[in-house]
Amino acid sequence: FNSLNHDMTLAEFKFIWYMEYSHRMWGRVVGLAYILPATYFWQKGWLSRPMKGCVLALCGLVCFQGLLGWYMVKSGLEEKPDSYDIPRVSQYRLAAHLGSALVLYSASLWTGLSLLLPRHKLPETHQLLRLRRYAHGTTALIFLTALSGAFVAGLDAGLVYNSFPKMGERWIPDDLLAFSPMLRNIFENPTTVQFDHRILGIASITAVTALYLFSRKIPLPRRTRMAVTSLLAVACMQ
Repeated sequence: FNSLNHDMTLAEFKFIWYMEYSHRMWGRVVGLAYILPATYFWQKGWLSRPMKGCVLALCGLVCFQGLLGWYMVKSGLEEKPDSYDIPRVSQYRLAAHLGSALVLYSASLWTGLSLLLPRHKLPETHQLLRLRRYAHGTTALIFLTALSGAFVAGLDAGLVYNSFPKMGERWIPDDLLAFSPMLRNIFENPTTVQFDHRILGIASITAVTALYLFSRKIPLPRRTRMAVTSLLAVACMQ
């Protein structure tokens, strides 16, 4: 307020305060939704030995996620006496916070589905192994694309160019490698960060489409086919 947002009203401050407060409270509710039932099931002896390890890992991830969130927010509150830029959190910590949340959500979903749905006894054919490897690679690509989105958000890189498929009047912008050393551009140059996110997004939807087309050539259970079709639909919507 003293250095930048002189015209902010109390109502405007309350809005961003409640946004942050609600996010923290929701995160704590999620943590309790994990830890309290896990403690109850553990005491009742309802968890097998492998499941105990899984539950401990998930609860640990929940706690780590909260700690990472605090560490991220802290970076946005640090005094920068030589800077009059908009206060923002570190894009590195934002990406770590998002990445940790994605890992936690994916692990929770995988664990829940493994308990609810029995594993299909499919013959390990060459095509099925290829499909599985390709699915894992596509997962990694989507994860990387999401992390690059955190860098876009952290640097407000979405404001730099608002045209597609070109960036301004060019396919490759002039300031793509403006920072030195060159490696800094990938993580700190808003133009490069937006360019990388575009390329990764296009690569992700291409990979998902190819995964879908390849899956059509293999006899798969209905549940698996529904999952691949849903993945394509969500990728197109995204």
